[in-house]
Amino acid sequence: MSSSPAAQGPLVVGVDTSTQSTKALVVDAATGRVVASGQAPHRVSTGDARESDPQEWWDALCAALRQCGTAAREASAVSVAGQQHGLVALGADGTPVRPALLWNDVRSAAQARELVERLGGPKAWAERVGSVPGPSFTVTKWAWLAEHEPAAVRATRAVRLPHDYLTERLTGCGTTDRGDVSGTGWWASASETYDEEILGMVGLDPALLPRVARPGEVVGTVRGGDLPFSQGTLVAPGTGDNAAAALGLGLLPGTPVLSLGTSGTVYAVSEHRSTDATGTVAGFADARGAWLPLACTLNCTMAVDKVAALLSLDREAVEPGGTATLLPYLDGERTPNLPHASGILHGLRHDTTPGQLLQSAYDGAVHSLLDALDQVLDADADRSSPLLLIGGGSRGAAWQHTVRRLSGRPVQVPEGKELVALGAAAQAAGVLTGEDPAAIARLWGTAEGPVLDPVERDEAKLARISEVLSDAAPLLVRAPHGE
Repeated sequence: MSSSPAAQGPLVVGVDTSTQSTKALVVDAATGRVVASGQAPHRVSTGDARESDPQEWWDALCAALRQCGTAAREASAVSVAGQQHGLVALGADGTPVRPALLWNDVRSAAQARELVERLGGPKAWAERVGSVPGPSFTVTKWAWLAEHEPAAVRATRAVRLPHDYLTERLTGCGTTDRGDVSGTGWWASASETYDEEILGMVGLDPALLPRVARPGEVVGTVRGGDLPFSQGTLVAPGTGDNAAAALGLGLLPGTPVLSLGTSGTVYAVSEHRSTDATGTVAGFADARGAWLPLACTLNCTMAVDKVAALLSLDREAVEPGGTATLLPYLDGERTPNLPHASGILHGLRHDTTPGQLLQSAYDGAVHSLLDALDQVLDADADRSSPLLLIGGGSRGAAWQHTVRRLSGRPVQVPEGKELVALGAAAQAAGVLTGEDPAAIARLWGTAEGPVLDPVERDEAKLARISEVLSDAAPLLVRAPHGE
């Protein structure tokens, strides 16, 4: 827990319920100063299934808030941001009928392919919902559940996303927001409504889905109970983690962001709805009324840390040079869409050092993100402006240098930490004041930070990775064990 002197304005709480933990920040709405903070972990199953018990998210939220002490009870508003795409199926009593299927559970790859074909192909999906669904998307997880666990589907009386689940437990009202619901695959971005034809394809009654709240709407008040909130505290709509981070940075249209976390993402706010039929760019909505085209990889910091552990190296112990190329697809991959892929090592020689091998893991992880960046940005975007580097890896010297070397662009590392929770806090401040939460975050100065000069782009390394990716394509698309 952190603490500061007495606040100057009303207090708000921003929550980030991520894949592995829940964080809470109590923030002075006038200045953005973090008054108190707390964090508690939750478990994720290993193997092919990536699942979590939603009750653990709630327990972690309660624990994180208790760590904030009396500051949380003094807060006037709260907002919850959460990991996207997760499927939470609730029974008649409001408790989960099974563990939640998380975004990085790719068992629904076959259902994703079938759904794309049934609606008329990738172009039809992109034009209708803004994205071509892969196995990360919630609609494919529901299709998988219906095929493999029909009893769970029959017992389901409500379907929620992770942030929806926590918001509903705070207020008693079932709501979501446009930023998070745009990652389900059953919300039509063209009309900003649930798509009943798609819901019919997967056998999901729209009555089981939450109402989509308007940006800036107060969706309810805290009901009381054991939480360290005052009863009647205002509750904002919340949103998905990437949309919250965009709020936390106060992003203006066209500013590129590269986020290095469990997954890696590149995105930018846009005034235009994305309809990328290749599936590289997901045409998400943001939390304000604009759009957030985004590309995501499954393998980022955890994959690189795994390679470092296998080599018994510190994650910063990289060395330049060598001929090794590593595609670190340890959990399959989303960009490119290769759910059955595994890691591939090419160009290993007697003189390859462990440090060079580790550097090749960094290179492979960053390559996929930079490859998608030009498609994320609008055609008139400035390609020479600094990349905002955020997420758990953003302060690592090896990550920073790899992004600079492979992008050829300057890199800015914002001083603001826990940007997802800060974005949620800015949204909570917005429902208090009626102001744009991104404008509030800009006043807080969350994106300010040092700018690292560009270095010469390593065209030879980029070409070598692309060549290996092309040559390995037949292996990467093959299902495990010949399935």
